[in-house]
Amino acid sequence: MSYYFTSESVSSGHPDKIADLISDTVADYLLDGKSTNRAAVETLVTTDTVILAGEYKRHRKPSAKKITELVRNVIKDLGYEQNGFHWETVKVTNKLHGQSADIALGTDDFGAGDQGLMFGYACTETPEYMPLAISLSHRILQKLDCLRSNPAYEMEWLGPDAKAQVTVAYEAPNMPLRVSNVVCSTQHSDDVDIDTVRKYVRDAIELELGDWVDEQTQYLINPTGRFVIGGPDGDTGLTGRKIIVDTYGGYCPHGGGAFSGKDATKVDRTAAYMCRYLAKNIVASSLATNCTVQLSYAIGVEQPTSFYVYADGVVRDDLAKKVQAQIDLTPKGIIERFDMYSLKLADTTNYGHFGDTAMPWEKLDLVLQ
Repeated sequence: MSYYFTSESVSSGHPDKIADLISDTVADYLLDGKSTNRAAVETLVTTDTVILAGEYKRHRKPSAKKITELVRNVIKDLGYEQNGFHWETVKVTNKLHGQSADIALGTDDFGAGDQGLMFGYACTETPEYMPLAISLSHRILQKLDCLRSNPAYEMEWLGPDAKAQVTVAYEAPNMPLRVSNVVCSTQHSDDVDIDTVRKYVRDAIELELGDWVDEQTQYLINPTGRFVIGGPDGDTGLTGRKIIVDTYGGYCPHGGGAFSGKDATKVDRTAAYMCRYLAKNIVASSLATNCTVQLSYAIGVEQPTSFYVYADGVVRDDLAKKVQAQIDLTPKGIIERFDMYSLKLADTTNYGHFGDTAMPWEKLDLVLQ
């Protein structure tokens, strides 16, 4: 059985990812490493404008001046000094407010911050147990970020806003053969012609993807041609709009909840991390070549309302029971296992929340035999 599968990623300077990073950075400030603090931050970015909304619970009132400074620093670090979106001149509107007392009733005792369902996935396609298409899409954009930010490469003409899309040809499930198509659009300065952009970007892609590409791989690089106006001046960005980029590139179901801007009681984030941890450890233990895990919760309730393991096309109640016998699946249990309140949320924002072995949910330390 042969087939093709496609995933995409976006750069750290993509409008939606700017919004995600601002939300995570502000949430880090509001939480201040304290388990009693709470944050749920949403961000909108557009031409010359950043708007913050959401709620928080904090031991002391947050500084509006500090939050504005954090927003400007994020934009500056991403390289935005453009007409229409510049870190010095952007207007920051802060509509954050205190957490609802009704929500606090459930989360103060570490019940789930909301109802919802979360998924995790792992497979044998890559060393990091991620699907190949999303892994390669991330790598392309990380390479372009590196080329843009390092003067030694003399590619400062690359802009911060970019997207990549990779199509992988398979001979069977979890058995990739090659990359058949690559689509990449990157912002560039006005004084660089499209032929130069296409040549240098293609060279970078071929170098990064190595043997996965061949003479038959088709490339579409900046297919519309000119891409000078980009970032929030070219397209509005919103927190949580790149949930498929954040996870598995569409290779498994997604519960619908976004990650960025949310504290650790929000199971949209932490339970999705637990699902990944469990799926990865199941696959790494050679109990399956691919595995999907689902958890669900009710607001204010500690124990999950359901738990499901689906491995190699079969529901595995035996694995679910082994996990439940060893792992505390309450929000508090997940927070403690991953030491979530010592985690800098902004470190997770870009290039997917899964696959980076530095993250605690990527550890291979669960014995399920």
